[in-house]
This record gives sequence, C-alpha cells and structure tokens, in this order.
Amino acid sequence: MKPIVALSTCWCSHRHQDGYEMLKEMAGLGFEWVELSHGIRIPLVPGILRAVEEGIVKVASTHNFCPLPPGVMHAAPNIYLPSSRDARERDQWLRQSKRTLDLAHQVGAEKVVLHLGAVEFFWLNPARKVSNYLRAHPKADRPNDADYQHLLAGALEKMRARMPVFWENMKVSVGELLPYAEQKGLKLGFENREHLEELPLDADHGDLLAHFARPQACGYWHDTGHADIKESLGVLSHREHLEKNSPNLIGFHLHDVSAEGHDHHGIGSGKIDFEMVSKFWRIDHTLVIELHPRIPVEDVIKSKNRVEQLVAQRFGR
Repeated sequence: MKPIVALSTCWCSHRHQDGYEMLKEMAGLGFEWVELSHGIRIPLVPGILRAVEEGIVKVASTHNFCPLPPGVMHAAPNIYLPSSRDARERDQWLRQSKRTLDLAHQVGAEKVVLHLGAVEFFWLNPARKVSNYLRAHPKADRPNDADYQHLLAGALEKMRARMPVFWENMKVSVGELLPYAEQKGLKLGFENREHLEELPLDADHGDLLAHFARPQACGYWHDTGHADIKESLGVLSHREHLEKNSPNLIGFHLHDVSAEGHDHHGIGSGKIDFEMVSKFWRIDHTLVIELHPRIPVEDVIKSKNRVEQLVAQRFGR
C-alpha cells in the first residue's frame, strides 16, 4: 500500500474548454489520479464526468469551490468566507460548499480541501505593516532583527485579539457542513494558509479538530509552500508544525518555493526539504502536486518523478 499521488487541475484548467480533454492531458503525463481544484468552471463538468466514467483518470480529491459558483470564471476559493460577519455570505459559502461535496461524491473522490476564512480588518490590517517592512528591508535577518520581530509579534497579537467573532462564525459554518460530508462519505481537509490573517492561525489547527471531534469526517491538510512561506516569516518551523499536526494529517498539497519566496514551483526546484516532508507521509494520505499554470510540462513530469521516488524510498516499490 502507498499513498495516492495526484496532479491538481490548477495547472491546466484555465486553458481548457472541455473537461474531457483536460483530464486526457493529465492522464497523458502518467497521472492515474487528479484533484479537481478551485478553477473548475461549470462548462468543464460534463467532460469531467465523461472522463471519470470512462476511466481516463480517478479523482482523489476536490478543492472548494468546485465547480465555481455560477457566473464566476476564474479560480476563487475565497469568494465566500465561512468566517464572515455577513450571514448572507456564510449562507452562500455553505450552499456552494455543498455543491463541491455533491460533485466530489459524484466523481468518487474521498476528500475535499477547504479554506476556512480570515480575520478581517476594515482599514488597518497589521499584516500589511509586516509586508511593507519586508519590502523596505529585503535583506533583513528576520530571526535576529529586533524591529521585525517586534512588528511581527504585534501583528499576531492584534490578529488573535480580533479573531473570536470570525473564529466562532467559522466553527458554526463548518459544523453545518460536516453532517453533509458524513452523509456523502467524504472527509474535509482544513488547509494551512500563507497569509497571517487567514484561519486557522497556525497554532490552532489541533484545537479546531478537537472541537469537532469527528476524525472520520475532517482532518488537517498540509500545504508545503504555505508552511515554507510562514517559516520564512518567522511564524513557525515547518518540521515542528508537521510534527504537531501529524496525528490529524489526511493529505498534502506539494509544491516548492523559489529563493525569492514564490510558491507553486516544481518540486525539487526550490528550497523546501521534501525528504523531511516525506517522513510524515502515510499510506492513507493523498499527495497532490499543485503547480502554477506557468510551470512547463517537463517540470510537471520531474515533480511527479520526484514524489514517486520519495514514495518508493519510504514505502517500497
């Protein structure tokens, strides 16, 4: 037994008008499994269903919102937030999330990846001060820069002080979705995020899953690029974050980060230690290669080969 290795449609969905041809292209690169990501426009769905029915590929997971809400023609995973103060927006989040679960069930997926909203600021988001400081001091020694550390600590403190209403709204929203996921036989994956204000804050993944206490219906989804970005900001240690959340892990988004800090690059082309990451893989995990649309085909194939090499090292051929 080995974990599933899949390619996310975020790499190619934008340039296809036919879901059948999109999945044929992915299968042609040697992928048996795919993730239907958050850029799946409604016109792509009939071809996707046909390709799955014919066995062109199998769908391991979907990423909310999939398909996109009516009238939305570009990837928009945060168009509705479960944490919003606006009850109408939370209702739309629930409605569109259930549509994602419907499609996931229809195509035989087992897992659905979710973003869980953010702490919102009307005017002065303290994360902007952190970003502005780093732009003005690109060579700052972040761990040893007292001014930066003071600014970061203040931003995180303000995030947490403002968080309670958004945190509670999100828990209520997800709590309303979980029974529907259980009914469909699906497991929800709560993804770690790259922006300071996004929920859960990094220390809170375990608390959230303990609150729901439904390991059969939800778990932690680890994004390697997001964790590396947070590590570069001095917010966390990538390894320690994985160690802390490993009991709840159900899947990964795998992509590399360039020396300049840009993510969704080919695996092995950047600075992430994937040998370390692979130590946390289990046979029941879903390993989704999630690459930027500009990544060339040869780098997609190299990424697949690298992941499969690491899987073989850990689980045997």
